[in-house]
Amino acid sequence: MRTADLWKDYELIDCSDGERLERWKDIILVRPDPQVIWKTPKENPLWFNPHAVYNRSNTGGGSWQVRKKMPDVWQVGFENLSFNIKTMGFKHTGLFPEQAVNWKMTADIIRNAGRPVKVLNLFAYTGGATVAALEAGASVTHVDASKGMTLWAKENAAASHLTEAPVRWLVDDCIKFVQREIRRGNKYDIIIMDPPSYGRGPGGEVWKLENEVYGFVEMCSELLTEDSLMVLINSYTTGLSPSVMEYILGETIQKKFGGTTESDEIGLPVSSKPGRVLPCGASAIWLGNKQQRV
Repeated sequence: MRTADLWKDYELIDCSDGERLERWKDIILVRPDPQVIWKTPKENPLWFNPHAVYNRSNTGGGSWQVRKKMPDVWQVGFENLSFNIKTMGFKHTGLFPEQAVNWKMTADIIRNAGRPVKVLNLFAYTGGATVAALEAGASVTHVDASKGMTLWAKENAAASHLTEAPVRWLVDDCIKFVQREIRRGNKYDIIIMDPPSYGRGPGGEVWKLENEVYGFVEMCSELLTEDSLMVLINSYTTGLSPSVMEYILGETIQKKFGGTTESDEIGLPVSSKPGRVLPCGASAIWLGNKQQRV
């Protein structure tokens, strides 16, 4: 498992009985996590004295219960990057801290390329990968269907002092955008995607990841430069294993461009349980012929 273990402003303190106990800078949150099926003792007193707890509803969804005074928005830092955090619907905070392991890898590849690098970030959410790539010196095209998430990503870039960095912020359907980019003849050195498990397009089109991901990755292969560097697929879909995603990259990207593929779970270390890591999703990576993961 690849572990995001370089955080200072984020900490997974403990996890038990379907919940995480987390520190985001100096704010303590308790959030649900369906993968936490063990029921170890909740010995840390912070379990019972957090700033806020997300309570699930029996009818679906849920809401935050604020127990101590806390800001509406605050910032956490990772290395030279800063991100705006807030408690939002469906238990989220606007950032997936386990993705830091991928931000670091992407930034290292960009810095070691020795040439200008163009990055396409699809289903880009609040821009963690976008900000990391910009800070490393790449130009980025950031695409997400949500206007609110794209605005949040812009705010994260500003918080990281990257307002003047070369980035295109696009609110668009990712499939239709890729189709248009193919017609335009635009190419990228790195493609990052974090597609949703399920969703609907602006015309009511149904997206189910297991059904769509192979064709979409195959389509994206047409946007890669001849000496492209990396394709990264992230997944939080239980039924889509790391090996399945790696197989897809092998049949679409590797077969066309050579290079190597790899895949693994990504996770967060549990600070109260040395040696324990909470799995938080999976990533599959294709690297171009000249690339070695740092």
